[in-house]
Amino acid sequence: MKKVKKALIPAAGLGTRFLPATKTVPKEMLPIVDRPILLYIVEEAVRSGIEDIVIVAGRGKTAIEDFFDRSYELEDTLEKAGKTDLLETIASIKNMANIVSIRQKQALGLGHAVYTGRPVIGDEPFAVLLGDELMIRKEGHPECTQQLTDVYEETQQSVVAVMEVAADQVHKYGIIECEQISDHRHKVLSVVEKPTVADAPSRLALPGRYVFTKEIFDYLKNTRPGKNGEIQLTDGMTELAKKQGLLATLFHAQRFDAGDKLGYLQANLELALTRDDLAEPVRNYLKSLKNKISHLKL
Repeated sequence: MKKVKKALIPAAGLGTRFLPATKTVPKEMLPIVDRPILLYIVEEAVRSGIEDIVIVAGRGKTAIEDFFDRSYELEDTLEKAGKTDLLETIASIKNMANIVSIRQKQALGLGHAVYTGRPVIGDEPFAVLLGDELMIRKEGHPECTQQLTDVYEETQQSVVAVMEVAADQVHKYGIIECEQISDHRHKVLSVVEKPTVADAPSRLALPGRYVFTKEIFDYLKNTRPGKNGEIQLTDGMTELAKKQGLLATLFHAQRFDAGDKLGYLQANLELALTRDDLAEPVRNYLKSLKNKISHLKL
């Protein structure tokens, strides 16, 4: 029985929703408090038992590779200054997993980004974690990716995370057509990319966590460009569901779309409130905002 030890993180997008900040800084490196978005995602993967992580990057994303490499000058400066806590933090980043970077030479869609990782992933089952989706596990529950790997190891089938969304939100996501198996698990019949409310087969959306068997590469290889001329991962998933089987499971985590301005701001506030050094001053600031807002005509 194979276990999931590899993960792929697509991080080649241009980050146009955050321009001009992302003109020189990769979207995945924007900070949530004082840690880049990508670090939270890598840590989730590592805590889920992943050992090898493939980051699919594009031109202008060398900052990602540099972040997971050594920084001799910085480490030397911290050591000489006696800042051992910061030094240990920096050192732990480069040692947390085997990080491999591969270049997506053209931005041809999420399906193409996943297929780009094939030479490194090989025939192994692997997780996919989108580079701008944060999943903060709820107390008493495993990481979202761990929940998926557990289902895969139980069933030896590909599995995706899903969440229920409001009707006015379905057009933002891939939506599954499914048959319910249990309270938290569904059999996927097909996946529709960003449908209208009228065309949506359900309200179960894909928030960016997947575990696939190697067969997904065969279906992506033969997938023709769909919406916006891109190779859609959802099209490959539909073929996988029909021919190999695909499961979907609800998850226990707080999810933030950090690729969206509002989601990014929400993540910063929510995670700041979990920090011992920031919780109280942030709460006080929010209280002061509440007083200001109460005087506005909303």
